[in-house]
Amino acid sequence: MFDKAIISDYTFAMTDSITLPITSDPQLMIRQLSRLVEISVILNSTLELNPLLEYILDAAVELLDCEAVSILLYNEEIQQLRFAAVTGTAPDDLAKISVPLDGSIAGKIFKENGPLIINDVQHDQRHYGEVSKQTQIEVASLLGVPMRIRKQKIGVIEAINKKSSIFTYTDVKMLSIIASLSAVAINNTRQMNELQKANAQLLEADEMKSRFMAVASHELRTPLGIIMGYATFLKEDAREDISEHASNVLGAALELRALVEDMTNMNLIYTGKRDIKPLPTELQKIIRAAYTEISAIAGTKQNRMVIDLPNEPIIVNVDQKLKLVFVNLLNNAIRFTPDPGKIYIRMKTSDKAVLVEIRDEGIGIPPDKLERIFEQFYQVEDHLTRRYGGLGLGLAIARAIVVLHGGRIWAESPGQGKGSTFRVALPRM
Repeated sequence: MFDKAIISDYTFAMTDSITLPITSDPQLMIRQLSRLVEISVILNSTLELNPLLEYILDAAVELLDCEAVSILLYNEEIQQLRFAAVTGTAPDDLAKISVPLDGSIAGKIFKENGPLIINDVQHDQRHYGEVSKQTQIEVASLLGVPMRIRKQKIGVIEAINKKSSIFTYTDVKMLSIIASLSAVAINNTRQMNELQKANAQLLEADEMKSRFMAVASHELRTPLGIIMGYATFLKEDAREDISEHASNVLGAALELRALVEDMTNMNLIYTGKRDIKPLPTELQKIIRAAYTEISAIAGTKQNRMVIDLPNEPIIVNVDQKLKLVFVNLLNNAIRFTPDPGKIYIRMKTSDKAVLVEIRDEGIGIPPDKLERIFEQFYQVEDHLTRRYGGLGLGLAIARAIVVLHGGRIWAESPGQGKGSTFRVALPRM
């Protein structure tokens, strides 16, 4: 039966397991095994598809003792096979060559999912002559096997024109191994390309988001400054009833300014240490500057600030952006503390670190949300029903700045309605 196969054509059943080809020549077996090991090493060392396929094809030509080897991949859009690589031919020249599934040898191999030997191709009606015209390779004999990733067919690999004799079952087993290696290489490259494409899309979306935030915050500053100026003027000079309305306008404008500042400083999460220039600084001065900045907002509510800071200057090596951490934490405490309430600012020191605590008597934080509140745009309340404002950026920015200074920030809360404590630990000089 085998003699008949090599005279005309013969198909073999494919299984998921691949055994090494059997040869009576020990030296040939060693050379074959060494070449396959080389292919495996190259396969695991690069994801550049064209050089990899070129190497695999050259190795296949040597192992099968044939004139050329080609790889055709299935294109789902056109439902045809297209050449991905042929020995000695540029990939770009092959990309335009399509091979139909019906009426071609490669199509038969792909559809029937089994290897095929034809040792007299010119007299076979299934031979697709257009390929010979494009590649200028006269095909006399051919061996083809399907390429698969697990159970999914992705293409066909063909060996053309056996030099020494005719293609045999041993050649089928060898080409099947090469087909498996090629399929792994192609699949790895496709997955990497998809991952790179997805990453590029994410980076583009992230860049667009950052640009939008920068432009929006810049454009909001001018009208916001005008509103705050007129509201302050009216509050100081108007009658009592109008002054109260002006005070409400000013409070709303101050909250809007805090949102704009969050948008402006959002880039701190992404830019990293290139924006940080630490200098020896008295930490008490930074905290008092933060309190001064939010005092206008605090003045619109009836909350009382209790500040307990050491008299001895505590020097830390920090950037002035650290003030933003305490501005955001105090804003957070004011926003979530009902009137009248108290907000405590305390500082504790040790030889190696300094700890700043900001405690409020506000709505508290559920235990399962103590870490999530530091995520960008995260809000404990549902966005459709929440009563408190904010973009959900303040704590994310605060954590980014603290981490850049080699410190740590975390939250503690006995539970909802029982207040919250935010702690910032920074290394001492």
